[in-house]
Amino acid sequence: MNLNRKRKKKQGKQAPLWMVTYSDMVTLILVFFILLFSMSQIDAEKLKTVTESYQQRVIFDYYPSPVELERSSDVKEDEKESENITELQQPEPIASDDFEKQIDELEKLLQQIEEYIRNEGLSDVISATRTDEGVVLVLQENVLFESGEAQLIGDALPLLNKVATLLENIPNLVKVEGHTDPRPIKTSRFPSNWELSGARASSVVRYFVEEQELGKSRFQIAGYADTKPIVSNDSNKI
Repeated sequence: MNLNRKRKKKQGKQAPLWMVTYSDMVTLILVFFILLFSMSQIDAEKLKTVTESYQQRVIFDYYPSPVELERSSDVKEDEKESENITELQQPEPIASDDFEKQIDELEKLLQQIEEYIRNEGLSDVISATRTDEGVVLVLQENVLFESGEAQLIGDALPLLNKVATLLENIPNLVKVEGHTDPRPIKTSRFPSNWELSGARASSVVRYFVEEQELGKSRFQIAGYADTKPIVSNDSNKI
């Protein structure tokens, strides 16, 4: 009788099968993250610094990063280079004594050029003046070019040879500017006076460099068409 009663006793409630599978999966995930955590290397000091940085009340002010970047040295070097470039781009103001010295040098240079022009008998075709940019030589257009052309004429070469001799004795930089009269031009080679004025300046510099063997690093060219006349547009000067 006792054996039969034991067999008739109801078995206790058991968990559903899906919960067993779910608990196994959660356990595996937990073990996986524990392994990842154990294999990673965490710097406690850096973690503490980062945590404290986020606890600051003011978060919009700029502060240097509390965590040292892996390429922080490169960033610092770049900052130093940018500071050096900024310093180069902001030259010191010229002292009054230096400014007066430059004025005196320009005056002496102007006198030297004017004396050379007189001695060579070029006063009728070349004039010299001093501006804020330096000493300006103005050559007559009809002595150098035909109307609407940028090719040097044969009669201009002796004149340019004398100018080249002058430039050989002067170490200054030379800027050759091309100008035209207001008469419009429209050809296949020169669609406007801009191209014509630039081509004229280029022809003069090319002659000095190729024929007279002057240093090309000394020269700059510019073309102003008829927008920046050296003299009145009614004249024939370039």
